[in-house]
Amino acid sequence: MSFTPNPKPPTTWRLLLIIPGGLALLGGLNGAMMLLDLPVPVNEVRLRDGHGIILVMGFVGTLIALERAVALRKTWGYLAPICLGLGGLLFMSPVPTAAGRALLLAGSLGLVAIYVPLWRRHKDPTVLVQLLGAVLLAGSAILWLRDVPASVFVPWLACFVILTIAAERIELARVGLFDPHARARADSLILTLAHVVFATAVASVLWPDFGTILLGVSLLILVVWLSQADVARKLVKASGAQRFMAICLLSGYVWLAIAAVTWIMLGHVDTGRGYDAVIHAVFLGFTMTMIMAHAPVIFPAVLRRPLPYRPYMYGPFILLHIGLVLRILIGDAFDVELAHTVGGVLNVIALLAFALGAVWSVVSASQKQASRSGEQSATDVLERSSETGADA
Repeated sequence: MSFTPNPKPPTTWRLLLIIPGGLALLGGLNGAMMLLDLPVPVNEVRLRDGHGIILVMGFVGTLIALERAVALRKTWGYLAPICLGLGGLLFMSPVPTAAGRALLLAGSLGLVAIYVPLWRRHKDPTVLVQLLGAVLLAGSAILWLRDVPASVFVPWLACFVILTIAAERIELARVGLFDPHARARADSLILTLAHVVFATAVASVLWPDFGTILLGVSLLILVVWLSQADVARKLVKASGAQRFMAICLLSGYVWLAIAAVTWIMLGHVDTGRGYDAVIHAVFLGFTMTMIMAHAPVIFPAVLRRPLPYRPYMYGPFILLHIGLVLRILIGDAFDVELAHTVGGVLNVIALLAFALGAVWSVVSASQKQASRSGEQSATDVLERSSETGADA
């Protein structure tokens, strides 16, 4: 009997690695409900105070690090998502918070390390853009470990997500650029804009008022260019999954533009409605919408489990944006507490609905795939038996 190695790596460990990220999502949403003064399953102060960082580092960071580790194809690369996921869990547990913060820092530095061989492999400028974002994530983890208030380094967390997503969008946009000169111009421009965003993000911590305004200007320029270069502008007229992804992407750019304009108008804000509007426009309106858009593509690539597009995905998407309109454009803009609370609750429901729907979609699609494989195997056996009988 001959043995043929499976060309696809096992996915069991990847499924286990994504569980801490999912728990970080739940913990972050629990903390968000606490800030809204609503009943929660776990009434823990650290979840309330650190819910944003848990969501960005523990959830989003784990997803990005896992995706990059899969692309790296090296065992050591998985240390980054392991540390980020476990760091989020430790921070939510009763152990001293320093332990969770230290692991989150280790995972952030691990993500930085992953990008080095990825850059050497293809010398792709978009990898350098993502590397700049990972450096800002590691910087945020260092500041947090030193007990610096989260409001100080929120721009760094925001730019980690923004630069990572921007690089991936440009990487896809280049597929449609057959002219080598056009591709080179796109690479040069995204790299230049990324360095400007990185520099102004650093300035926003060193010189909060003026630096934050400069960051808002640089992000506004970036989002305007991205919205023009992104293939989503063409795919919005398509149907099915392509149309859903395009609508998510374009709406995400709108919320990022709103955050950029808010920073330009208000400068550095660390409390109040302006602060609430900025962080939720970036981390809910932009980041979570982009995750919704990429879920049918990224999750199968990482987990090797199908996550097909289904029309129900519009439900959580619409609910999320209704909540954001209520919370930011009415609650924060006009200081309407009821709109702020209702919007926040709708945001939580939307994210939970999308996460549960994604799990259901993966499980049902995998079962159907396994059923089809079993039927095909049975058919092959019958055909071989028939051929054997005929030969006899």
